[in-house]
This record gives sequence, C-alpha cells and structure tokens, in this order.
Amino acid sequence: MSLVEQIQKDIVTAMKAKDEARLSTLRMVKSALHLRQVEKMSPLDDKESQAVLATLIKQRKESVEQFTKGGRQEMADKEAAEIVVIESYLPKAAGEADVVAGVKAAIAEMGAPTIKEMGTVMKNAMARFNAAGMRVDGKMVSEIVKRELAGK
Repeated sequence: MSLVEQIQKDIVTAMKAKDEARLSTLRMVKSALHLRQVEKMSPLDDKESQAVLATLIKQRKESVEQFTKGGRQEMADKEAAEIVVIESYLPKAAGEADVVAGVKAAIAEMGAPTIKEMGTVMKNAMARFNAAGMRVDGKMVSEIVKRELAGK
C-alpha cells in the first residue's frame, strides 16, 4: 500500500474515531501530497512522498520555535502534535550517535578536510545517509560536521 493510500485509510479511521486533531493533520498531509502530485503531473513514488512529509515536519519545527518565542504555547503544542502524527509515516529518524558515526566516516573517507571544505563533507555525509535510507535533520548534520572539523 502506498503512502497516499495509507493516509487515506487513516483519515477514514480518524473520522470514525472522531479524532479531530489527527484528522485535520492527515487532511493537511493529504492536501500537501496532492498539491505536489499536481505540480509534478504524475503520481508520487514513496521517496517523493517522504520528501514532502519531511518538508512538512521541518515547517512544523520552525513554527514550534516561533510560537514558543512568541509566547503562544498552545499553538506550539498543536504543531508539535502534528509533527508526531506526520513522523509516524516516515522511517525512523537517525539518532545523534548514528549521525556522528556517519559524519566521522565521511570525514575519514575524504582524508583530512578542513573547515573550508565543510560543504563537501556535508554533501558526502548526506549522500551516505540517503543511500542507507536514513532520515536525518540537515541542521543536526551541519552542527556535527562543524564540531568534528573544528576539533582538528
């Protein structure tokens, strides 16, 4: 079953359970996937669907940050709840230990890069994570690369 079909099935389940929060989140996800499909003018494969969901999660995380700064905790909590629902449709995100190991491997593969070569290290590390099918936060990878290269 494709991701879009699974989300549609879960929308029906949420309707029957009268779970308004989950229902509105799933409708928003379905809408974003449909919009992307219309833009592409062909059906999305699972990889593209996951990219759309990753974008939605990133937007929600930024919103949580902004709402927290603005003193709107109830809105931040709502966005955080949406993140949890969306993440349930993605593969498990890599933990910090996995990211550190991947970054160290990318650095070792390149020899002894300097901080000036951070972009190349980032590119190699992200390619390594994508090849392994791991979902990682680019911001976390960037911080770890910076920390590893600064330690040299």
